[in-house]
Amino acid sequence: MLNVDALIAFVAVIDTGSFSAAAERLSQTPSGISRAISRLESQLSMTLITRTTRRLDLTEEGEWLLTRARKVLADLQDTEEQLIARLSQPSGLVRVSAATPVLDHLVAPLAAAFMDSYPLVRLELISGETVIDLIEARIDLAIRVGPLADSTLNARRLGTSRLRLLASPEYLARHGTPKNIEQLADHRLLGFTAPSSLNIWPLPQFGGDGLPIQPTIAASSGETLRHLSLGGAGIVCLAEFLTRSDVESGRLVPLLETVTLPWSQPVWCVFYKQGALVPRIGALVNFLAQKLIGVLDE
Repeated sequence: MLNVDALIAFVAVIDTGSFSAAAERLSQTPSGISRAISRLESQLSMTLITRTTRRLDLTEEGEWLLTRARKVLADLQDTEEQLIARLSQPSGLVRVSAATPVLDHLVAPLAAAFMDSYPLVRLELISGETVIDLIEARIDLAIRVGPLADSTLNARRLGTSRLRLLASPEYLARHGTPKNIEQLADHRLLGFTAPSSLNIWPLPQFGGDGLPIQPTIAASSGETLRHLSLGGAGIVCLAEFLTRSDVESGRLVPLLETVTLPWSQPVWCVFYKQGALVPRIGALVNFLAQKLIGVLDE
């Protein structure tokens, strides 16, 4: 029977990229990790990792084993955590990935209350503007805005957030307020670097709904675009969860509301799950779903 510790060492070497880094993660010595891998290869009668002075590479057999080892270890961890959960409240680390605006405006304001409710849970909040592979990045939970493309993930809808055209009073005082869609061509427009679908604004046009715009200033993050608009750099189209407080305080002014289409972006919790959801992750999903009522639209 395969030794679980050897599988843990094997996966750690691949995840960290070296025997020394794996040893540090597992609080062992590099020689101990090397011996564990050698014993595993001897037991299986196959080479799993080719070693040179500069790098480690998986063999075809190593790739095959890695996929199965990850599943075995995940199943063991899930079993252990569910047994612990029967005797205690949710505990352990939850790694959350989301775009910076989502973390700043939806998750961070609720973190203190979540920790008060679940003091044995630890959080890591990882910001990124691109969609990542949850398993490869060892992410427990991601919060994504917009349509979901990955059907292999489990998802829970947290709500929706309306899109609005906005500008600062300072910008409008200098450049005037557009009275119709055609006048947007005379203004500085703020948009995203990618994907191009984020630069289709909720405005009607001849031949269909949705107005593609060419940004005068483009940024990868909605939070950066928010700061640009607050600084008077131009007109922006952003989700309401990101800009509600700015509108309420008068720092940003809605534009062309009578012709803006009622487009909303769905907000999701997505996670990889086989069997029952790990209690610490389920606790965070349920907490966000409850607390974001009122912050997001139904």
